[in-house]
Amino acid sequence: MLRFVGAGCLLWVGGTILARSAVPTVAAERAPEAALDWSIRGFAVSGLNPKALLLFLALLPQFTRATDAWSIPVQIGALGLLHIANCALVYSVVGLGSKVVLRTRPSVARRVSQVSGAAMVLIAVLLCVEQLLSFK
Repeated sequence: MLRFVGAGCLLWVGGTILARSAVPTVAAERAPEAALDWSIRGFAVSGLNPKALLLFLALLPQFTRATDAWSIPVQIGALGLLHIANCALVYSVVGLGSKVVLRTRPSVARRVSQVSGAAMVLIAVLLCVEQLLSFK
Protein backbone atom coordinates (compact mmCIF):
# COMPACT_ATOMS: atom_id res chain seq x y z
CA MET A 1 0.00 0.00 0.00
CA LEU A 2 2.86 2.35 0.85
CA ARG A 3 4.33 1.89 -2.62
CA PHE A 4 1.02 2.90 -4.22
CA VAL A 5 0.83 5.99 -2.01
CA GLY A 6 4.38 6.94 -2.99
CA ALA A 7 3.59 6.32 -6.66
CA GLY A 8 0.46 8.47 -6.31
CA CYS A 9 2.53 11.30 -4.86
CA LEU A 10 5.07 11.01 -7.68
CA LEU A 11 2.28 10.96 -10.23
CA TRP A 12 0.70 14.07 -8.72
CA VAL A 13 3.98 16.00 -8.52
CA GLY A 14 5.05 14.92 -12.01
CA GLY A 15 1.67 15.81 -13.49
CA THR A 16 1.74 19.19 -11.78
CA ILE A 17 5.20 19.90 -13.16
CA LEU A 18 4.13 18.83 -16.65
CA ALA A 19 1.01 21.02 -16.49
CA ARG A 20 3.00 24.05 -15.37
CA SER A 21 5.70 23.55 -17.98
CA ALA A 22 3.12 23.28 -20.77
CA VAL A 23 2.34 26.98 -20.47
CA PRO A 24 5.33 29.09 -21.48
CA THR A 25 6.05 31.89 -19.03
CA VAL A 26 8.36 34.81 -19.33
CA ALA A 27 10.72 35.21 -16.39
CA ALA A 28 9.44 38.75 -15.76
CA GLU A 29 5.84 37.48 -15.45
CA ARG A 30 6.62 35.19 -12.54
CA ALA A 31 5.91 36.39 -9.05
CA PRO A 32 9.15 37.01 -7.19
CA GLU A 33 9.72 34.51 -4.42
CA ALA A 34 11.96 35.24 -1.49
CA ALA A 35 15.20 33.33 -1.15
CA LEU A 36 14.20 32.56 2.43
CA ASP A 37 11.05 30.77 1.21
CA TRP A 38 13.09 28.59 -1.10
CA SER A 39 15.64 27.90 1.64
CA ILE A 40 12.91 26.82 4.05
CA ARG A 41 11.41 24.55 1.40
CA GLY A 42 14.81 23.03 0.68
CA PHE A 43 15.55 22.38 4.34
CA ALA A 44 12.08 20.88 4.83
CA VAL A 45 12.46 18.53 1.86
CA SER A 46 15.96 17.47 2.87
CA GLY A 47 15.10 17.22 6.55
CA LEU A 48 12.05 15.05 5.93
CA ASN A 49 13.94 12.72 3.59
CA PRO A 50 14.37 9.36 5.36
CA LYS A 51 17.50 8.61 3.32
CA ALA A 52 19.48 11.09 5.42
CA LEU A 53 18.55 9.26 8.63
CA LEU A 54 19.43 5.94 7.03
CA LEU A 55 22.76 7.40 5.93
CA PHE A 56 23.48 8.51 9.47
CA LEU A 57 22.51 5.13 10.90
CA ALA A 58 24.39 3.02 8.35
CA LEU A 59 27.45 5.07 7.51
CA LEU A 60 28.45 7.39 10.32
CA PRO A 61 28.94 4.78 13.10
CA GLN A 62 31.75 3.26 11.05
CA PHE A 63 33.78 6.42 11.59
CA THR A 64 33.47 6.53 15.38
CA ARG A 65 35.72 5.06 18.06
CA ALA A 66 34.71 4.27 21.60
CA THR A 67 38.26 5.03 22.78
CA ASP A 68 38.35 8.63 21.46
CA ALA A 69 38.09 11.66 23.73
CA TRP A 70 34.60 12.50 22.46
CA SER A 71 31.69 10.24 23.29
CA ILE A 72 29.98 8.31 20.50
CA PRO A 73 26.90 10.63 20.41
CA VAL A 74 29.17 13.69 20.16
CA GLN A 75 31.18 12.07 17.36
CA ILE A 76 27.98 11.19 15.47
CA GLY A 77 26.69 14.75 16.01
CA ALA A 78 29.92 16.28 14.72
CA LEU A 79 29.96 14.02 11.68
CA GLY A 80 26.29 14.81 11.06
CA LEU A 81 26.94 18.56 11.23
CA LEU A 82 29.88 18.17 8.86
CA HIS A 83 27.64 16.28 6.44
CA ILE A 84 24.93 18.97 6.71
CA ALA A 85 27.50 21.71 6.02
CA ASN A 86 28.82 19.83 2.98
CA CYS A 87 25.31 19.29 1.63
CA ALA A 88 24.41 22.94 2.19
CA LEU A 89 27.50 24.05 0.29
CA VAL A 90 27.02 21.67 -2.64
CA TYR A 91 23.25 22.29 -2.93
CA SER A 92 23.78 26.05 -2.74
CA VAL A 93 26.38 26.03 -5.52
CA VAL A 94 24.23 23.76 -7.71
CA GLY A 95 21.08 25.78 -6.99
CA LEU A 96 22.64 29.16 -7.66
CA GLY A 97 24.42 27.87 -10.76
CA SER A 98 21.26 26.36 -12.19
CA LYS A 99 19.34 29.54 -11.35
CA VAL A 100 21.79 31.60 -13.39
CA VAL A 101 21.82 29.18 -16.33
CA LEU A 102 18.08 28.48 -16.42
CA ARG A 103 17.05 32.12 -15.93
CA THR A 104 19.01 33.17 -19.01
CA ARG A 105 17.63 30.26 -21.06
CA PRO A 106 13.89 29.89 -20.47
CA SER A 107 13.50 27.26 -23.18
CA VAL A 108 16.08 25.05 -21.44
CA ALA A 109 14.33 25.59 -18.10
CA ARG A 110 11.03 24.54 -19.65
CA ARG A 111 12.60 21.45 -21.21
CA VAL A 112 14.20 20.47 -17.86
CA SER A 113 10.79 20.79 -16.19
CA GLN A 114 9.14 18.67 -18.87
CA VAL A 115 11.77 15.93 -18.61
CA SER A 116 11.58 15.98 -14.79
CA GLY A 117 7.80 15.75 -14.79
CA ALA A 118 7.76 12.97 -17.37
CA ALA A 119 10.40 11.03 -15.42
CA MET A 120 8.32 11.26 -12.24
CA VAL A 121 5.19 10.06 -14.04
CA LEU A 122 7.14 7.19 -15.64
CA ILE A 123 8.63 6.13 -12.30
CA ALA A 124 5.17 6.22 -10.68
CA VAL A 125 3.74 4.00 -13.40
CA LEU A 126 6.69 1.59 -13.17
CA LEU A 127 6.30 1.37 -9.38
CA CYS A 128 2.63 0.47 -9.75
CA VAL A 129 3.28 -2.07 -12.50
CA GLU A 130 6.10 -3.67 -10.50
CA GLN A 131 3.91 -3.92 -7.42
CA LEU A 132 0.98 -5.38 -9.36
CA LEU A 133 3.25 -7.97 -11.00
CA SER A 134 4.66 -9.01 -7.62
CA PHE A 135 1.14 -9.92 -6.39
CA LYS A 136 1.05 -12.92 -8.77
